[in-house]
Amino acid sequence: MHRTGRSLPASMLLSIRDRRMQKANAGAPKRTGTTGTLVASYNVHKCIGIDRRFDPERTSRVIREIDPDVIALQEADNRFGDRDGLLDLSRLEHETGLVPVPIAANGKGHGWHGNVLLFKKGVVRDVHQIRLPGLEPRGAVVAEIDLDGNRTLRVIAAHLGLLRRSRSQQARVVLDIMNSPDEKPTLLLGDLNEWRLGNRSALNTLHVTFGPLPPAVPTFPSNLPLLALDRIMANRHGMISAVEAHDTPLSRVASDHLPLTAFVRL
Repeated sequence: MHRTGRSLPASMLLSIRDRRMQKANAGAPKRTGTTGTLVASYNVHKCIGIDRRFDPERTSRVIREIDPDVIALQEADNRFGDRDGLLDLSRLEHETGLVPVPIAANGKGHGWHGNVLLFKKGVVRDVHQIRLPGLEPRGAVVAEIDLDGNRTLRVIAAHLGLLRRSRSQQARVVLDIMNSPDEKPTLLLGDLNEWRLGNRSALNTLHVTFGPLPPAVPTFPSNLPLLALDRIMANRHGMISAVEAHDTPLSRVASDHLPLTAFVRL
């Protein structure tokens, strides 16, 4: 049977090799020679690091390292109880200029099913909170941001489920949000929880609008990333560039995921 994409073991070996090559040069994304809006996706794992320590300040320091223009966070709220928000967003705004996209009242939480979308400059024109199907409670935030009066960017910030069937259903909902591949520039950011490559991937349906998909960059687990669970996709060819993991000594311990970054040109 003909199959496309690398096998998982081959991807792991390449990831380990690349990890060794990049470790000595780890640091924040370099803007020199790269133009555009810096976007990121980061599963903060409820601010619990691989050392099992709850440390929201450490999580905020990673975000400051990245210094993004737009960032989608996952697991930024407690999952149960009052679903309290875990980060000091006021302090983060003071230190980075990042402000959250407003959502409807959600108790004490920062976001929608743990999804928080932050941006530095612009005006939010429209926001939707989408419930995603599946056995687990999952959601997506869809926001249209007028970046500078001339450029409008739509961002879909999502956290897909652990079950492949649920991910397939959720990917179809994302496609339903998109009316046609020719509409406004759109990014899909988030922890899409899909480690399979090639024909077995539950994300294959996204090729209709977001294909061809950019290379899958391993981000999980953060101390030895082998699986490309986190993704940044665009509905226009050439819109994103320099997709890479934000791999620093701090990010390797602050969460079980590395942040994923990319530059966007509209």
